[in-house]
Amino acid sequence: MKAKQQTQRMLEWWHSAGIEKADMAVKYTEGAMRWHHGLALDALPLPWARALNVQQAEVYVRPARGHAWPLVFLDDVIAPLAERIARKYDAVVVETSPLGGCHVWLTCERPLPEEARRDAQRWLAQTVAADPASISGEHLGRLAGFKNWKRGGTWVHVLAASQHGRAWDPAIALPDPQPRHTSLSRPKSPAPHPTRPDTSPSGREWGWVCGLLEAGYSPSIVYARLVEAARPRRGQDTERYARRTLRQALKKIGR
Repeated sequence: MKAKQQTQRMLEWWHSAGIEKADMAVKYTEGAMRWHHGLALDALPLPWARALNVQQAEVYVRPARGHAWPLVFLDDVIAPLAERIARKYDAVVVETSPLGGCHVWLTCERPLPEEARRDAQRWLAQTVAADPASISGEHLGRLAGFKNWKRGGTWVHVLAASQHGRAWDPAIALPDPQPRHTSLSRPKSPAPHPTRPDTSPSGREWGWVCGLLEAGYSPSIVYARLVEAARPRRGQDTERYARRTLRQALKKIGR
């Protein structure tokens, strides 16, 4: 599928999910950002963005701020898990690089204002070990059909786009609007909290290392991706950390 068709596929899926307006951001090589706010999907300046992308500018998009939208965003989800989400719910999965994670845009049963999207994304990120730094409710994602220069100029493309008619119910992730008890009733003993997923960098890396191995990825590919992800944080300790993590993960899944 050609690059323009990838862009069209993603935007058409957004439109079918109820997104009418979007914000586009183009990040120049020197770091400056150029914005286009609140444009209809068919009015986004795509030729302009393509011309700048050729010059190694990065192209991002999000549902326009200031509106309630039935769509939530997850960043850095491992591809096998992202595809499973799309098989269960209406979602579009955008692969940003072969070794990087995927962006998942997940349809919700009802439109959510920005704060509610943030709460839903926080809950989802903990559940699927997505990037906890990308849960603001207004986070940008890469637009399919453009090159990701952060990853050496690899093409961003739609990996999966599903329309089963099954949207995700965000009620489980949102604060309960009803008080749990009044001053006239005795509160029940709180139920024990389930163990929360480890959302530290090491915890997230452990989760997707196990997920990749269980999905059949070769240990050498998983090791290379872990080294790339961990090096900015671990420095000279990266290789030892990656070998140890991979060895423990292989032991856990019985390989």
